Amino acid sequence: MKNIIKTEKLEFTYIASDDAPSRHILNKLNLEIEKGTFVAIIGHNGSGKTTLAKHFNAILLPTGGRVLVNGMDTIDESLVIEIRRRVGMVFQNPDNQIVATVVEEDVAFAPENLGYPPAEIRERVDEALKIVGMYEFREHAPHLLSGGQKQRIAIAGVLAMRPECIVFDEPTAMLDPQGREKVINIMRDLRDNHGVTVVLITHHMDEAVGADRLIVMSDGEIYLDGTPREVFKQTEKLQETGLSIPETAQLLNKLKHDGFDVLQNALTIDECVETIYEAVSADGRMPPLQVKECVETIYGAVSADGRIPPLQVKE
Repeated sequence: MKNIIKTEKLEFTYIASDDAPSRHILNKLNLEIEKGTFVAIIGHNGSGKTTLAKHFNAILLPTGGRVLVNGMDTIDESLVIEIRRRVGMVFQNPDNQIVATVVEEDVAFAPENLGYPPAEIRERVDEALKIVGMYEFREHAPHLLSGGQKQRIAIAGVLAMRPECIVFDEPTAMLDPQGREKVINIMRDLRDNHGVTVVLITHHMDEAVGADRLIVMSDGEIYLDGTPREVFKQTEKLQETGLSIPETAQLLNKLKHDGFDVLQNALTIDECVETIYEAVSADGRMPPLQVKECVETIYGAVSADGRIPPLQVKE
């Protein structure tokens, strides 16, 4: 599969100012991101993950090495507009990306600036709003919307550019659980149904579970790289970098420690419940009805925020 983003010995240093000394952030980092994949990047504060993300569409430029977007070098000023058409960015605070007083006008802002004809702009705006589930709000004022709705409008504004890749820099940091889940579902839909490459910078471990690939950064370097299942198995290495594992994995680890024969590769809540049910049923220390009630209680606790529908626990 062809790469859309490639870094070669990428280095970046923030230059010293009156307020702060110079800081070396990225250290000869080599990375390739394949088209059409969902890649999550996690790391402790200061690990370099956001600095890396800002190199993907030339917000920041390397102080060493280079970044290629579809073969285009970000250091080439003549290619910056084309690079930003290919790679869009969504940030933490949607208020910083919303520029108009009407939703559809805000989504149309970038295509209008690029000179697309009105009919095509209309098509792009409607398509983008439908993808994020905000078409019915197209004539609303953005400032009256919820934080999650604003973030979906910000995503639509990027989608109207029809980029090949969207980099989400902690887009759910300011959202409630329901808003977080809707944004994550949009990312999965973009990958699955629209062929968009998704790069997610996050500090929520559960958001990284659904990615195709998980990269852990530490001190400006790639510390771990693999599928979420492969990475989250390495509990001790994650803890060394100051990171935790998803709550589901934590629960299974505790049960394993207490003597229950549970598999350690379940990451989603559904997988976790099924694994626990099978383990405690086979254990024989609880009658079936008590097992069912126990699992339903565990499920209710870990899904109390309402992000997923009730699970039908098997009899």
